Amino acid sequence: MLMILSPAKTLDFETDPSTRRRSTPACLDEAAELVKILREFSTDELTRRMKLSPALAQATCDQYANWQRRCSPGNSRPAVLAYRGNAYVGLAACEFSDDDFVFAQETLRILSGLYGVLRPLDLIQPYRLEMAMKLETSRGRTLHDFWKERITGLLKKQLEQAGGVLINLASKEYFKAIVPEHLAAEVLTVSFKEERDGELRTIAALAKKARGLMASFVIGQRLVRVEDLREFDLEGYRFDAGMSSAVEYVFTRTGI
Repeated sequence: MLMILSPAKTLDFETDPSTRRRSTPACLDEAAELVKILREFSTDELTRRMKLSPALAQATCDQYANWQRRCSPGNSRPAVLAYRGNAYVGLAACEFSDDDFVFAQETLRILSGLYGVLRPLDLIQPYRLEMAMKLETSRGRTLHDFWKERITGLLKKQLEQAGGVLINLASKEYFKAIVPEHLAAEVLTVSFKEERDGELRTIAALAKKARGLMASFVIGQRLVRVEDLREFDLEGYRFDAGMSSAVEYVFTRTGI
């Protein structure tokens, strides 16, 4: 099975990487094409398009001005160690053993607005680009249009080698960059709900962290069977058989 996870806006390029392992992204040609377009935007235009403060828009302009097609340890770091959002707090890749990194490289993929599909150890440079951004390219008017064929094709090929089941831990925004019916594989979405005032609800920040926890659980336990995901019990979550189905596993918790 193969897991997919969304990226994060928050990045860390200051902390020393906990591994020397690294790999090269598969979609650097596409990333360079997007950077060429983005370099044409002024700070004001990025402020408007990305809904950023002027200071953050300027920092984003600088990132694209400094971006290089050739990645090296000096200008980049492994993706799984660069992202620092809630999902990556849950994933805690900085605590991985060498064997964990090897297994993660085989079983986890990160979707990206700039890089398309990333393996955990693929080197990336600082950037900001949400998959939901409208961007005119040779393939359409949105980043979803730009990436759908490429991302779907890569995942389909990798799923043929990884057992034919895609574990969806990504957000809806990033999952839209995939054409599920073209994968020739089962897709299982994993959801997380919290009890609040007697009702079970999805709380975005907590669900993001839980997705990372699930990926960490699969990697740490070296799981290869879908049904073994039901044993996930980190931070009080339990598999809810009544709410789950063949295409969605739901995990709930109370008292948080």
